[in-house]
Amino acid sequence: MAILNADLHCHSVVSDGTLTPEDLAARAAANGVELWALTDHDEIGGQKRALAAAHANGLKYLTGTEISVTFAGETVHIVGLGFDADDERMHEGLLQTRDGRGPRAKEIAEGLAQVGIKDAYEGALKYVGNPALISRTHFARFLVETGVCKDTNEVFRRYLTEGKPGFVPHRWANLKDAVAWITQAGGIAVVAHPARYKFTANEEYALFHEFKAHGGQGVEVVTGSHTAAEYVKYADVAKEFGLAASRGSDFHSPGESHTDLGQLPFLPGELTPVWELLADRIQ
Repeated sequence: MAILNADLHCHSVVSDGTLTPEDLAARAAANGVELWALTDHDEIGGQKRALAAAHANGLKYLTGTEISVTFAGETVHIVGLGFDADDERMHEGLLQTRDGRGPRAKEIAEGLAQVGIKDAYEGALKYVGNPALISRTHFARFLVETGVCKDTNEVFRRYLTEGKPGFVPHRWANLKDAVAWITQAGGIAVVAHPARYKFTANEEYALFHEFKAHGGQGVEVVTGSHTAAEYVKYADVAKEFGLAASRGSDFHSPGESHTDLGQLPFLPGELTPVWELLADRIQ
């Protein structure tokens, strides 16, 4: 079952993507995706729309979200798949996680104003489908539109990463709670795009060790920001920690994303695909 065009990581206008759940489902189907999940940041408000759109386009569907977690001073993302989207504890946990985004966004705007970029908060809001989920990506789109930077990568490099004028850290959920919200709702927790985190080898080992101890069961091996060498590295991590492997483009927008929906290499055949563990949760 490793040879399945599953795309289990992407974002809609409900968080920081630019397409609706309906347009994403149509795009996934057009690109040959067979099993899909919408994984908006700290939000499951688009799940019913995504499920209906998946079925309208002939796709199998898994519920999804991507939860922001603080671990060893870094923001780590944990994807949840196959959970009950009506679970009250998950709704409450995600609500608490989202609540910090608004104040953080205003602090980002203040930092940008100090280097001459005015009205960034109002500008970013123009790109927000859900004001509770305003994020750095929305600021990046505003700075590109106004000609401050040529693309979103330049925005992050110059303004929105640690040590830059618009960087504001946020205290997210902790790893234990995020994994618990997912697993108690019947789903599986997956470490998203692990190569993106700036961990030492010891810190990365600690992340996976603790994740597994809390009940985490998967890792994204093949994802839009990973290189071919990183596919191999995290296939080995999956085997070392006894984790299932996931595959997802992390698609946000046709004009911004590294990889389109459904366009990734298949998972290595020796790994257990996460969807095999979720066979009874596929809709």
